[in-house]
Amino acid sequence: MTDDLVLYTNPQSRGRIARWMLEEIGAPYRTEILDYGTNMKSPDYLAINPMGKVPAIKHGNQVVTECAAICAYCADTFPEAGLAPTQEERGAYYRWLFFVAGPLEAAIADARVLEVEPREEQYRMVGYGSYAAVMDALTGLFRNNQYVAGDRFTAADVYVGAQISWGLGFGTIEKRPELEAYAERVGERDAFKRAADLDNALVET
Repeated sequence: MTDDLVLYTNPQSRGRIARWMLEEIGAPYRTEILDYGTNMKSPDYLAINPMGKVPAIKHGNQVVTECAAICAYCADTFPEAGLAPTQEERGAYYRWLFFVAGPLEAAIADARVLEVEPREEQYRMVGYGSYAAVMDALTGLFRNNQYVAGDRFTAADVYVGAQISWGLGFGTIEKRPELEAYAERVGERDAFKRAADLDNALVET
């Protein structure tokens, strides 16, 4: 039943990543749209996510927040979708999933949102080192790989692909040929298009 899997989101948020993942697994789900500053901060929703942020999913008695965690959870819980890593893919899958959730997110927030950059002597004290180092590492991944874990699309590509596509579109990630080609590849997926259409329709209403 659709009540078994619920997506809490806003169409103008990272909830787009979670919706894309849900469209990839193909399981029926119900959507709860939350507004910033109102029901997103309500006691009912804070009981689900104390941060008062979206997205979150509820699956039976399981609650999962954080986009990378949602992608990994859905891949593991719905193995029939074929998006969980094989034994050979697992190292790269987890490495880059957490790299983008950690160093990339932090580097972008500092350099492109807060407009601060650690000095060279501070690099060793900062998890990501420098924005340039993060961009070089990310670019290197796609120099010899079609997808995060190799030649096959996995759940890690939902999260990594969404972050790169969003970053390229909003100027927080440098436009490099390898990253642009990767974003174009993942953007051609039917589930990506379905998810975007659903969220775009909500924005327009």
